[in-house]
This record gives sequence, structure tokens and C-alpha cells, in this order.
Amino acid sequence: MTVEPIRDKKKIDQMYYYLKGRDPKYGVLFKFGLNTGLRISDILPLTVGDIYNNNGDFKDYLVLKEQKTTKEKKIKLNDAIRKTLDEYVNEQQLRNNDYLFHSRKGGHIGRVQAYRVMKEAAEALGIENFGTHSLRKTWGYWTYKLSKYNIGLIMDTLNHSSQSITLKYIGVSQDQKDELYSMVQF
Repeated sequence: MTVEPIRDKKKIDQMYYYLKGRDPKYGVLFKFGLNTGLRISDILPLTVGDIYNNNGDFKDYLVLKEQKTTKEKKIKLNDAIRKTLDEYVNEQQLRNNDYLFHSRKGGHIGRVQAYRVMKEAAEALGIENFGTHSLRKTWGYWTYKLSKYNIGLIMDTLNHSSQSITLKYIGVSQDQKDELYSMVQF
């Protein structure tokens, strides 16, 4: 099974509300992944202090070292995720040194737990081929479309070595093939 991006905005909304209803942190985790394109392993260990200054304002950038590549990543958080984070951090009364996605067992939730909860939501909503990389792939897919197909920039942001890898990763090549088959009809 190949993990796919979520191509239907209605399904994205449904999944967010499903996860938020189960536990607000899973809704925020889902939205965070969709809005940053980060790997789940880079999102889970984030603390409030990684995103906010001591005075409670957002930092200009989220700066982190990617676990997989050890490259430094600098992300300007968009308004959608900032609004979601503000509501969540205030409702949960989180402090600067608290994990954003804290576990009841201490520390932050693990990859397996995050996958289990999101996979359950995807199955409940009929979203096929879902995995934790679906968040990153969904970011890439929608950014590709909204950037008017600027594959070079998306390739660079995802740290891929070629455009063909990025296109395959975000599931665009399959979309294009599907479109070809529906165009030619005898």
C-alpha cells in the first residue's frame, strides 16, 4: 500500500473535526502537519517554547533540525496554524517548556500512538491509503497546485533530490495519469 495525500478538502475538514473531538491535541497535530509539511517525527517533540517567545508572542520562525536529514529547517507559520495553536495552548494552559503534544504517560506522544489515532480517524471517514506521511504529502500536493505547479520550490522544501521523486511522493503523477485516461475516450 502506498500512502497517499488527502485530495479532498471536505475529507480534510472532516478528519480535523473528528480528531479534535477525540482529543484536541490530535486535531492540532493533524493541522500542524498539513500546514508545515514536516515529518511527524519532527512535529511530536515540539514544545510551546519552540513556537512562542517568553512574552507569549509567536517567534518569527519555527527553527528545528530535521531528525531524518539533520538539516536545519526554518518555517514561517501561517495564520491558520497560528490561530489553531493560540486556541489550543490557551485552552490547555500550556507553559513554555510543555510539549505541544504531551502524553498522559509523560513526555510527548509517540509516532505509533499518533499513527494509530489518525489511522482510526481515516478509516472512520473512508480515507484510503492513509499513513502519518499523508500529512506531509497532503501539504506537498496542495502547495503544488496552489503554487501553480512550482515543483522546484516544493522539491527543495521537502529536501528531495529530484522533481520526479517529489511528483511521485505527492501523488501527482498518478493524478495526471488518471486524467489522461479520462481524456481519451473512444
